[in-house]
Order: sequence, then structure tokens, then C-alpha cells
Amino acid sequence: MLRTLLSPRIMGLHLLTIGVLIAFILLGRWQLGVFQDSGKPLAASDPGPAAAATLAPVGAQLSGEAVGRRVTAEGVYEAGRQLLVADRRADVDAPGGNVSRDDGYWVLTPLKLDDGTLMPVVRGWVARSDDPAVAAVPQGRVTVAGRLRPQQGTDSVQRRAEGLPAGQVQTVSSGELVNLWAGQRIRTGYVVAQPPSGSLTQVKVDPPVVGGTLTWRNLAYAANWWIFAGFAVFMWFHFVRDAVRTDRDRGKSPEMALEG
Repeated sequence: MLRTLLSPRIMGLHLLTIGVLIAFILLGRWQLGVFQDSGKPLAASDPGPAAAATLAPVGAQLSGEAVGRRVTAEGVYEAGRQLLVADRRADVDAPGGNVSRDDGYWVLTPLKLDDGTLMPVVRGWVARSDDPAVAAVPQGRVTVAGRLRPQQGTDSVQRRAEGLPAGQVQTVSSGELVNLWAGQRIRTGYVVAQPPSGSLTQVKVDPPVVGGTLTWRNLAYAANWWIFAGFAVFMWFHFVRDAVRTDRDRGKSPEMALEG
């Protein structure tokens, strides 16, 4: 039996089976990876910048399609109504409310549009509230480009027990801004300026993403390759078994002839 298993013909079969198994297993893993990647979020198609006034209503929520969109807005900054959003990092998705050495302030300045409404604009980020860049508000008519973000809820942020200094807020909440900017019509959400204003640090905001669609076909392909691998083992077993039986029968045939 051992001589049969180590014969050149069967050794070639062993090597061929091993090569087929490796190839089929790798192909299955590749198809499985394609299936897993298909479910990951993908960058949404960019339809180009839109006017912020057309996407950010007054007194209503932003639509899901508007969140993260590139927008432009023209108007005049109202420096006297500027606020600092405390305990913020230079990343719109970073958690707020838990103070760390990396926290600073978003500089939130209302932009008065031509129709008289106010569009909250995060002009950038600073590490200290007394940074000179905070007071350097562009004068005259400006055009702001950036990405539109929904208003932030106040319940999800832990407010500091001692309160905030005048001119600071904890979140960018349209409901709170209505009280602070009394008598003004305020558009929902806020624009994160890209590029930032003056020497302020850019607040990072990612483009919108859409959920990926799982391609179940690739999962079926992966299963097929592994089934083929199992079939290759099955065929190898039968070929080897038949070869062993044949050689065993050939070894017995002379003895059977003598007995006859």
C-alpha cells in the first residue's frame, strides 16, 4: 500500500489535489471578501453644490438627502451674534461633552442671507476662546462654501454643572439659537465652512455615505468553490482507493495462478 501511495503516478495526484484545494479555498475566500465588502457604507454620489437656502428650511427638519451635501451661501456675517460651541474637537463627528485636552471651540457665526434669514455657519475651530482668529470675522458680503449638517440635540450632550460663560453654547441647536438670536428667522442645521475662515482650523466633516447592498451572489460563489474543494478531496480518495485495490489484486494474481 505504501509503495502505491508513493508511486510517481499517485504522488502527482497528491500534488494536483493539493494545488486544486489551495486554489479553490483562496477563490472562495476572495468571493467571501467581495460579499463582506458589498455591505460596507459607500460614498454617496456628489450632485454638486446647492444653495443652502434651498436645503435648510426655517422651522422644519433637514431631509436625509440634504445632510452632508455641499452647499454655498451668500450674505453678511453678523459678528455681534457670534457664539463659541464649547468642548468641541476639530472633527464634526468627534464626541462632545467630555472635556479633554484636545477639546476647543467651534466658532459659530450667523450669516444673514438676502431674504433676511440667518444661516448658522461653523467658520472653524480654535483651541482657546481668546484666540485672535475668533474676532477676525470677514466684513462685507461673503460667499461661504461647505457641507450642511443637521442641528444637534441637547439631550445627548452632558452639560457642565457650573454652566457656560456668556457667548458660549454646548451644541448647535436651532431651538436654542432661536432664543439666543431672538427676533430672527433661523434656518435649520448649520454649514461647516470649507475652507475655514481666516486662520481658523478646518473642522473635519465627512461626505455623506449610503449603505452598501449585500451581494448574496458572491456568497453563493464562495460556497460553490468550497463545495468544489470538497468534491476534489472526494475524487482524490476514490482514485487512491482504486489504485491501492488494483495493485493489491495484481500482487495476489501469481499466487492465485499457482493454486490453480
